[in-house]
Amino acid sequence: MTKSLIIVESPAKARTLQRYLGKSFTVKASVGHIRDLPVNTLGVDLENDFAPQYVTIRGKSKIINDLKASARKADEIYLAPDPDREGEAIAFHIAQCLENIKKPIHRALFHELTKKAILEAIKQSSELNTKLFEAQQARRILDRLVGYQISPLLWEKVRRGLSAGRVQSVAVRMICERDRAIKAFIEEEYWSITTILEGAVPPEFTAQLDTISGKKLSARQRVGDQNQAESICRELQTTEFTIAGVEKKRKKRHPAPPFITSTMQMEANRKLRFTAKKTMTLAQRLYEGIELGSEGPTGLITYMRTDSTRISNDAIASAREYISGAFGKDFLPPQPLIYKTKKSAQDAHEAVRPTDINNTPEQMAAFLDKDMLALYSLIWKRFVACQMSSAEYDQTTIKVNAGIYGLKTTGSVMRFLGFMKLYVESEDDQPKEEGPANGGDANEAILPDLKTGDLVRLNKITPAQHFTQPPPYYTEATLVKALEENGVGRPSTYASIISTIQDKEYVTLNKRRFEPTDLGLLVNDLLVEHFPKILEVEFTAEMEKQLDQVEEGTREWRQILREFYGPFLETLTKARLEMKSVKKTTIPTDIPCSICEGKMVIRWGRNGEFLACEKFPECKNTRDFTKDAEGKVIPVDRLEPEATNETCEKCGLPMVYKQGRYGKFLACSGYPACRHIKAQTTGVSCPEPGCTGELVQKISKRGKVFYSCSRYPKCTYAIWDKPINEPCPLCNSPFLVESNTKKDGHRLKCPVTTCTYFRDIDE
Repeated sequence: MTKSLIIVESPAKARTLQRYLGKSFTVKASVGHIRDLPVNTLGVDLENDFAPQYVTIRGKSKIINDLKASARKADEIYLAPDPDREGEAIAFHIAQCLENIKKPIHRALFHELTKKAILEAIKQSSELNTKLFEAQQARRILDRLVGYQISPLLWEKVRRGLSAGRVQSVAVRMICERDRAIKAFIEEEYWSITTILEGAVPPEFTAQLDTISGKKLSARQRVGDQNQAESICRELQTTEFTIAGVEKKRKKRHPAPPFITSTMQMEANRKLRFTAKKTMTLAQRLYEGIELGSEGPTGLITYMRTDSTRISNDAIASAREYISGAFGKDFLPPQPLIYKTKKSAQDAHEAVRPTDINNTPEQMAAFLDKDMLALYSLIWKRFVACQMSSAEYDQTTIKVNAGIYGLKTTGSVMRFLGFMKLYVESEDDQPKEEGPANGGDANEAILPDLKTGDLVRLNKITPAQHFTQPPPYYTEATLVKALEENGVGRPSTYASIISTIQDKEYVTLNKRRFEPTDLGLLVNDLLVEHFPKILEVEFTAEMEKQLDQVEEGTREWRQILREFYGPFLETLTKARLEMKSVKKTTIPTDIPCSICEGKMVIRWGRNGEFLACEKFPECKNTRDFTKDAEGKVIPVDRLEPEATNETCEKCGLPMVYKQGRYGKFLACSGYPACRHIKAQTTGVSCPEPGCTGELVQKISKRGKVFYSCSRYPKCTYAIWDKPINEPCPLCNSPFLVESNTKKDGHRLKCPVTTCTYFRDIDE
């Protein structure tokens, strides 16, 4: 009997595969990449035509040895990391580690983790895709060349720890430019005119001014001020109103296509308030397999990194059978609905859909936590709805003549819900102008039965003032949409782009709106000035197209790097000489120093701009400041310490709360004469047996927050994650910990290593 080894990148995926394949296959997990470019050096040999210098990732040697041992016992090996560029790179590096074992190696692509799909993928396995790997390798090297050579320049000129990226910096630029467009926006006044009219038969109805002298009101031609609005109202009050036309149409609203990666991220943000990162984390778990009681681990959705709306014939047939049984034949269109995929799409995978239509959200509720169930329900409903009949409604439009003025109203009546019985796609936020911006349609309403030529009576006329609105700030949904429309990055990278620009403090998410920080604006301005081409949206999109051409086999990956690096190196060399050093730059003000006779100047620090004495370092006086509407610098006194009822153990003076770099802490009010500070308690008792201490917040020598026992050094218990005074519902651990990692996101989990309890923290 042939012994086969399957290697995947995830332990969860390995468990699901092992359940379906049984003892005839051994399934192992590499736990992500096993080799990569080095962390502390460029890792690209510029003298040897961009040869990458891969190294074994720290901590992966034991995993590699385990994979080799399993490979020696097998007759053949199947490499089955995720079916995308990243997965192909993982497969290639595993293959290189196993090449001396001299066993047949195949590439298996699992687009969904069901028994039928898994067995078919193994049957259809092929060789490793060299072009796909080279496309990923070219992207990795391009990003390394940009990030590892521009970032040190920012460290030198601005501050350490900053980063620049070929794609992330373009995303920051888009946010900065939107912010400046909003702040530069000059609102314009305009007026709407609404009438209440009544015909020979009820009910009365509302109509709004739509045309003047046959010209439709628009953004360029509006009722511009109160005088004009009142003049029109006076004319209308003495004018005869006649029905100019009545148009009745049966209209249809078609269902949205099934999810691709980007639309899934957008809709999860609109409906569920999930970040792109959280959406992808949850989707990965749904794809890799969820424990369904006695059934064991089961993959609930197809692969979630896709740009195609294609659906398999089997899935369509299952959906149509379900719709017919659950909703009736009226909700089933005569033919399956086929959705066009964009020309730029790679179309390597199906759309995101449930692997089994009969795994309804109601049935899965017992096995999924709140957030996973919410995302699964969204995917399931969107897929089923995409194969349902269109919604139908009757729309009536009435046009009214009143001298040189034309009025218009629209009403509609829903006749058949169709797909809307199950699911309706959300819309992005748009600039909300109070009332019709251009004299357009009124709110939909029930309209009277009128005919052309009928006279109607004016019962009321109301002019209303409005102001034009600026474009809205980006939300996660609209930013993903803009990145996709502009060809910046790929669906699989959107979540990491958005996380990175927040982690680096270039942007903040304020009430679900992205706003650039002072640091983000500064870094963006420096990069746009000195690296204008790299920061162009069009240039970034063109690079993505070239990487796609590498995958297609029409371009050679090294040629792309050669064409990019020559001009980039010239720009980089020039920037090193010409980019101003913000660290050394000061902006003079006329604000006097409160300590010496000098003047205050604006400097840049790690937390943004601040006021400092021009005589530094002789005088170390600093102050915060703000700016008024005219840009004038106004000093701001720092927050006064918050009083407490505690006294200092060393000098007896009152203790106060102060705000430090790592949050609020207790300090002696006698500072600097007394420098005693007291650690902030968490309210969680130390779990060490027999210990009576509490876990308190402390700062390590490297400035990192950790939590340890208040009875140190008698008790040395310490953890990195913040303890939360809430018992674990599974193992009864007395507390949980708050964890926030790139892999798992923001969650509460049990600190006991053998316990699997966790729950995601709502964004």
